[in-house]
Amino acid sequence: MTPTTATGEFRAARDFLLRHRADLAAAREGFVWPRPARFNWALDWFDVIAEGNDRVALHIAEEDGRQERTTFAELSRRSARIANWLRSRGVAAGDRVLVMLGNQTELWETALAAMKLRAVVIPATPLLGPADLADRVLRGRVRHVITRSADTAKFADVPGAFTRIAVGEPVPGWLAYADGKAAPAHFEPDGETLADDPLMLYFTSGTTARPKLVEHTHVSYPVGHLSTMYWIGLRPGDVHLNVSSPGWAKHAWSNLFAPWNAEATVFVHQYARFDATRLLAQMDAAGVTTFCAPPTVWRMLVQADLNALRTPPREAVAAGEPLNPEVIERVRSAWGVTVRDGFGQTETAVQIANTPGQRVVPGSMGRPAPGYRIVLLDPVTGEPGAQEGEIAVDLADRPVGVMAGYHGDPERTAEAMSGGYYRTGDIGRRAADGRLSFVGRSDEVFKASDYKISPFELESALLEHEAVVEAAVVPAPDPLRLAVPKAYVVLAEGYVPGPETAALLFAHSRAVLAPYKRVRRLEFAPLPKTVSGKIRRVELREATAHGSATEYREEDVR
Repeated sequence: MTPTTATGEFRAARDFLLRHRADLAAAREGFVWPRPARFNWALDWFDVIAEGNDRVALHIAEEDGRQERTTFAELSRRSARIANWLRSRGVAAGDRVLVMLGNQTELWETALAAMKLRAVVIPATPLLGPADLADRVLRGRVRHVITRSADTAKFADVPGAFTRIAVGEPVPGWLAYADGKAAPAHFEPDGETLADDPLMLYFTSGTTARPKLVEHTHVSYPVGHLSTMYWIGLRPGDVHLNVSSPGWAKHAWSNLFAPWNAEATVFVHQYARFDATRLLAQMDAAGVTTFCAPPTVWRMLVQADLNALRTPPREAVAAGEPLNPEVIERVRSAWGVTVRDGFGQTETAVQIANTPGQRVVPGSMGRPAPGYRIVLLDPVTGEPGAQEGEIAVDLADRPVGVMAGYHGDPERTAEAMSGGYYRTGDIGRRAADGRLSFVGRSDEVFKASDYKISPFELESALLEHEAVVEAAVVPAPDPLRLAVPKAYVVLAEGYVPGPETAALLFAHSRAVLAPYKRVRRLEFAPLPKTVSGKIRRVELREATAHGSATEYREEDVR
């Protein structure tokens, strides 16, 4: 492929960040977002770096021991074939394509092919059921569906006149994706890609309300994830492992755009059930140099023998929810590596992060990423400059990595972008040195005896105890204090639910938390989660409001 002006602009910005990867001040001072008028990441970046490139772009380790390695050059050719075949089957620029695949090579081929066609991808996790799919097909105005043969039955009663394409064994009534492998390997685009053309529509995880439909363009995610590349600390030639399910934004963040922006290898370990010991062995075998995982996975990893990993990764990061300080310390002790938090949303790339070379302060998310100016909006006046308030992105010099808006919902978009800021809905606190820490979702922070309670702070305190694997704190109605903190707890192996364990955790809460913050009620129960693994606090709040015969109260078990 012949590099374009847009390719040069993108490479210059990328290389600037690589040169200053351990100097955040210099990166923030000198970084300028590339803002090409026309840009197609698959054609103008991936195909350019893939030409004649026999380095491994994608390495998938299957649970049965099979290893599949695909080079940059091979993926470029394969995606061109699939793009040509999809076009022959009616997929055109602007068409909505729902892609529901697992971590398999076809997922990456399809992503690149759709970009080349200027089709709009709606990623979906294979965990979705028929009702969720019907909602996505309807609200997303889906014209084509690409899914695994094993999942085609989920679409049997989904209404809509959409093209059906099956990956795997032949399915009656469905086109066979495998036929695309015989299409020509040379692809010619049928038009220019404008920077603000839609590229992806993401349904959010819906932890507190109906999922929103987030629209990203051909620059907001591909170019926007330069900040994600910088946060992770990716370099050309790295082998990057990101534990994330296909269908969610974090998968695109760190299994597609950020690593290939850096010309690194994407490594994926397939498993039916998570096994920390096996994952560590796979990391050693693959030579993983950079590693990203959600807090749930980190908490499972520290239950295993971290010292079993002979060659720890150079960089380790966590995202999705804030990581608790005690987990960070356990990893540092075993690997000599500090796990660094990053903060972003489906609506954006990484906004705030502990970046390479910076001192990590426990409980802090770090500082604004290059290209972002972050303010805290006062909860009463809505004005910037608060020490604690809603985390917001200043749009005066709009960062490239901010969404186009909520698709089909101009009112919600206007609300989120009001006053010249993108409002995250998350509450943060700024320290004297400029570092930012996470307090909680604006709809999760609650008052008890007129004191403001951050569920995250209480959950972090509980997780310091070896008996606790997971915890979620919500308000429980109380006639005297209006509300008191109630914790739902998942216990570590060897601990049994009962009054003795409850008393142990209440005592721990009293020892490490201020009196007004301490946990007053406790229940041992699995935590309801979205298909992306985030805690469904709305369900816990509803259950708590109705009361429970299986909860323990502090005053009853001392």
